[in-house]
Amino acid sequence: MFVALGLLLEIMHGLKIDFYLNVDHEVRRLVWRLAHAHGGLISVVHIGFAATIATLPAIQFGRRMRLASTCLVSSTILLPGGFFAGGFGLHGGDPGIGIFLVPPGGLLLFVAILFVALGVSRHGPDKTIQS
Repeated sequence: MFVALGLLLEIMHGLKIDFYLNVDHEVRRLVWRLAHAHGGLISVVHIGFAATIATLPAIQFGRRMRLASTCLVSSTILLPGGFFAGGFGLHGGDPGIGIFLVPPGGLLLFVAILFVALGVSRHGPDKTIQS
């Protein structure tokens, strides 16, 4: 999805679409590029999360990891979605109201990373789990 958004941005840039390139829409260009970048980078975090779960079988997919997964998925929607929605309904030099989705998305991303870090530090590769 984020690759498609990046391709769409490139097409609008290449075709000199006024809706995207007009000087009056500089904020739109900025927040849409931020949506594309954050979406792509959070996707890489998803891959890291999956690799962590697969590599460290001691981290059981319990309540904390399920919550981390839910937070990560939610942040993937809210963070880039907030930037993207902020590109609509511009108010002068300010993004639209959709930008208010960004802080909760960032907080959920932080919580997800915190839970994974706590899980790794508690059940890292140097720790043994006795069954």
